[in-house]
Parts: sequence; structure tokens; C-alpha cells
Amino acid sequence: MVEKCAVIMAGGKGTRLAPYTISMPKPLVPVGQFPIMEIVIRQLAWYGFTRIIIAVNHQAELIRTFFGDGTKYGLNIEYSLEKEPLSTMGPLRLMNDLPGDFIVMNSDILTDLDYIRLLDDHVRSGRIFTVSSYKRVQDIEYGVLYEQEGLLAKFEEKPRLKYLVSMGVYAASKRILAYIPENTFFGFDMLMTELLKSNEKVGLREHEGYWLDIGRPDDYQMATDVFETNKGVFLKG
Repeated sequence: MVEKCAVIMAGGKGTRLAPYTISMPKPLVPVGQFPIMEIVIRQLAWYGFTRIIIAVNHQAELIRTFFGDGTKYGLNIEYSLEKEPLSTMGPLRLMNDLPGDFIVMNSDILTDLDYIRLLDDHVRSGRIFTVSSYKRVQDIEYGVLYEQEGLLAKFEEKPRLKYLVSMGVYAASKRILAYIPENTFFGFDMLMTELLKSNEKVGLREHEGYWLDIGRPDDYQMATDVFETNKGVFLKG
């Protein structure tokens, strides 16, 4: 039976979200009546996760004091302290008892993603890593020129660009630890480069619901408005 375990990366300083992060760590910045990361933890608890490991660094004690051992959410919360910033994947090397497969995610997202389905699909696939992705659409305000050998090969007037982006939520096999160096700043981008170089199969699972990265003040205000008017979508039960 797969252990329902999630690792939440909460060690960053949240400089992009200033001034909201001047006096508190980003995971504790409120979206409506709950801190950002409490929404995530409540969602994980609703989906039946029993173990959460929070990677902490900046203002670690405030985070630990607020969330405690997880009893109030009906699960177990552990903490892994980074002595120096290790980015989004480096902290995993500090965790000695990770299960065979687990969720790893950022702490600053608002989504209605089904976390347990992501984990179950990943386990069934047998892949080393699965990226939860989201389709973005960007309107280009200019006529786009396509060049070939100094000549115009194709022209598009104000095209609409569609592309997949990472949601900051992943399902991972413990096998990825072999690609992550110890005590080194090592992010998602670096891990993807190493996995592709080694011809490892990385799955993509597109989410068609709601997702927002709460990284900037404008995003934060949007998240607050969306959460307050659609609370039942994000917090069930």
C-alpha cells in the first residue's frame, strides 16, 4: 500500500510577495481566513494524506509554532530544517525516510487539484517523476516574423500562444535522490535537466481545473478574491 506522504517546500523568503512577507514567512500570509499553506494542508488531509514533511529555513520557528505536529488537521507533520537555502529539490536529500513515492510541492499555490489521484496515477505509471501541468494562453501583441536564411518564411498577425507550465506540484519516486547532490542549491529546473540527460521518463499530467501561483502581490490579491467567492471548491468537507 502506498504511503500517502507529501513534502511541502516552505523555506523561501518570499521576496517576490513583498510587502506582505516583511513581517511573516510566505506560508503564513493569509488568503481569506487561512494562511496559504494551511489551505494546502487542509486539502491534503481531505484527500487522505497522513504524513506531511515541511522543508523550512526562513523563519522556521514561526511555521513550526503555527502548524505544530499536525494533530489539529488529523495527520502527522514533520519538519526538515535547511541550514542554508537549497531551492525546490535540494531539501529532499535531507530527508532520510521518504517513502517509495510521494508528492512534493510548493507552499504558495491555490488549486483544486486532486492530489491523491496525481500520486496514484504516478505510481501506476512506474515513472521516476510526474509533473502536474497547466495550460497557459498568451496573446502576442505584434505581428510575428519567422525567418529562414535571411528571408521571411512565415508571418502571423498577433498569434495566440498556448503552452504548458509546471504547477509546482509533482509526484516523485525516491529514485530521484540519485540525481540530487547533497548540500547543494538544486531546483526543479536542474532536476529536469539531469533526468532528460539520463533518458529518464518524466510524465506530464495536465490539470484542467483551477491553479494560481501566489508569487506576486497581484496574484495574491487575485487568490484572495477567488478563494473568498469559491471557498467550497478549495476546501471540501
